[in-house]
Amino acid sequence: MAFVQAVVRGFERYGADPSEALQRAQIAPSQLQRAEARVTAAQFEQLCGAAMQQLDDEALGWFTRRLPWGSYGLLCRASLGAPNLGVALKRWCRHHRLLVDDIELTLTDDGQVATLSIGEHRDVGTLREFCLLTSLRYVHGYACWAVDSRIALYEAAFPFEAPPHAAVYPLLFPGPVRFGAARAGFSFDAHYLGLPLRRDERALRTMLQHALPLTVLQYRRDRLLVQRVRDLLNQPSADALHAEGLARALNVSLRTLHRHLRQQGATVQSLKDEVRCARAQDALRRSRHPVKQIAHQLGFRSEKSFARAFRQWTGATPSDWRSGAATTRSDTTFSN
Repeated sequence: MAFVQAVVRGFERYGADPSEALQRAQIAPSQLQRAEARVTAAQFEQLCGAAMQQLDDEALGWFTRRLPWGSYGLLCRASLGAPNLGVALKRWCRHHRLLVDDIELTLTDDGQVATLSIGEHRDVGTLREFCLLTSLRYVHGYACWAVDSRIALYEAAFPFEAPPHAAVYPLLFPGPVRFGAARAGFSFDAHYLGLPLRRDERALRTMLQHALPLTVLQYRRDRLLVQRVRDLLNQPSADALHAEGLARALNVSLRTLHRHLRQQGATVQSLKDEVRCARAQDALRRSRHPVKQIAHQLGFRSEKSFARAFRQWTGATPSDWRSGAATTRSDTTFSN
């Protein structure tokens, strides 16, 4: 209800009556005084859509300059022709500065972690929380839609203390949430920046007809999930990591993890086998350790169980595979 109250304060800033918008969203005025009250995502979508059109301000009174209906659509369109997400987000930040100067969006990338942060140039008062939260959700929702991937976050940070309704934040941001930060922003795996945009003008027109759910609901598909699972399984402590632990590390439910992997033609077990096979091949190629010792290092109970698994993976026994790898190296060396 705190977010509904923020929308109502936007009406107050313009001296307008929110009754019609509340009615369209089927929110009784008496609910506004109940801090524990809740609304559905669909109700909030209806409320915001009605408010933006009635006030002709998609920022709902946050800024010194009104953002007329269609302003965020222009931001989407200006970023759509980018070759990848990194360029698209830089365009979004640059064009956002042309619309308002109360806040400034900035994208940084160190090659491993990308961070989109908000610099505040003016105090927006009681609308600050809703302004910062929604501005981040707009960017994140558009980015997920543009590359058709759920962009998991390392962290979403906010420069204020945890509000009474802090429990709702993890529903809006797919990752850990930290309050009391120096500035608002979110960080994520920089590899997402290289994903190509998968939408065209036609898809954009369709999305803009029903865009607000992108700012309320988390995106479902994660196109980098397979690689992120591989990275976790490649860590030294991952031998005992099961699906439940992977789901916790990735900030998704177990059901979501299995569904996303299935969409990409993978399973937890197939990825574990892939990683263990690669480690086994590397150990056989790089060392002369006995197969039994390698089996133990890889977590197998016996040399026999390792040989059986390795044959399923490669079609050869560990000893035969090692001999073939050695022959390949000798042939290569001789030809060079």
